[in-house]
Amino acid sequence: MVEDIDITLHSAIAEIAPADWDACACPEASAGRPIDPFTTHRFLTALDVSKSTGKGTGWQTRPLVLRQYGKVAGVVPLYVKSHSQGEYIFDHGWSDALERAGGQYYPKLQVAVPFTPATGRRFLCPDALRPVLAEALIGIVQANNLSSVHITFCTEDEAEGLAGHNDMLHRVTQQFHWENHGYPDFGGFLAALSSRKRKMIRKEREVAQGHGLTIRTLTGDQIEPAHWDAMWRFYQDTGARKWGQPYLTRAFFHEAHRTLRHDILLVLAYRGDKAVAGALNFIGRDTLYGRYWGCSEDHPCLHFELCYYQAIEWAIGQGLTRVEAGAQGEHKLARGYLPTPVHSLHWIGDPSFRKAVARYLHSERRAVDEEIETLTAYGPFRKTDVEEKD
Repeated sequence: MVEDIDITLHSAIAEIAPADWDACACPEASAGRPIDPFTTHRFLTALDVSKSTGKGTGWQTRPLVLRQYGKVAGVVPLYVKSHSQGEYIFDHGWSDALERAGGQYYPKLQVAVPFTPATGRRFLCPDALRPVLAEALIGIVQANNLSSVHITFCTEDEAEGLAGHNDMLHRVTQQFHWENHGYPDFGGFLAALSSRKRKMIRKEREVAQGHGLTIRTLTGDQIEPAHWDAMWRFYQDTGARKWGQPYLTRAFFHEAHRTLRHDILLVLAYRGDKAVAGALNFIGRDTLYGRYWGCSEDHPCLHFELCYYQAIEWAIGQGLTRVEAGAQGEHKLARGYLPTPVHSLHWIGDPSFRKAVARYLHSERRAVDEEIETLTAYGPFRKTDVEEKD
C-alpha cells in the first residue's frame, strides 16, 4: 500500500522548482544529457512562457505533482484540451462520434508534451507510483465532468503496465525510426542497404548537394539569434501550410535560444550568407529527434538531405542509437527509417462509448501489426549477404 500521498494541480510548470521537476523527469541528467529533452523543466517552461501553451491555445497547463512524505516524488505533464490539435495520436473520429450521439468530448485531459510526437515517459515517477497517478487522473476527469484522459506517446512499459487498469485502453499506432546498428559512418549505413536503395540515396544526396548551397550543422553556442530568425521564417511557412497556423510562437524560438540551444541541432542550407532552408532537431542522450523543417527556396531532394541524411550522419558521428523523424511519412521507409510501434493510453468516462472505442482499438491493433510487418518486409535493407555489387 502506498502511504502519505498528496497530489496537487498547478497552473504552470514554473510553479514547480526546476530541481524537483527534473529529479523526477530526468534524474540521469545530473551525470550528463537527459534521455528525453522534451519532459525537462526548461522545455515545458519555454512552451508556457512563450504562450505557445496556456490561455487561448487549447492547451491549458495543469501539471500534476505527487508528494510522498512531504517531498516531490512524481510529476505529470498535464493539460486540459479544448480541441485535438497538436497531439499526433488522432482521436478526431472519437470526438465526432461521441458528439453525434449527444455527448460532449471537450474539454478532456491530455498527458503529453505539446506538439511533440516523440515517445518518452509520461508518469515521471517510480514505477510503483504509476497506478496512483493513473487513479488521480481518472479522479480529476470524474470530479470535473470531463470526457476522458489521454496519455500519448508513453513508453511501451507504461502502456503495458497500465492497460486494463480501471478500464484503461491501450492503443498502438506507428512511426518511422532509424536505428544505428554500429555503423562506422554514413557509408557503413549505405552498405547495409539493397543495391537499388543505396544508389537512390547516393543520387538524392548528389542532387541535394549540387544546388550550390552550403550546409551547416550548429548546436549549443554555435547557434546565434540570426539562425533563429531564419528558422522561424521556415517554421512559419511550413506551419501555415500544414496546420493552418503555427503551433509555436516567435517567443518560443527566443526561449529556445536562451535556455534550450544545447539541446538543439540546427541543419541550415545557405546560399552565400543567406539561409534558404533548415531543419530543427532536439538531442537526447541516445536519440536525435527531428522536429521542424522549412525553406524559402524549393530544391529537389533538399528536404531528404537536411531532415534525414544529415540527421543520420550526425547521429552516427555522435554515437547515437536512433533518429526519430516525427510523425507519419511512409516515404521515410526507403531512406532507412523502419516502422516502429507507438503507444498511448486512454480512459473514457462514458461506459458505452468506452466499449465502442475498445472494439475499434482491437481492430486497429491488428491492422497496425500487419502493416508494420508488411512495411518492414519491404524495407530498404539487404535481405541476404549475397548481392550484386554496385
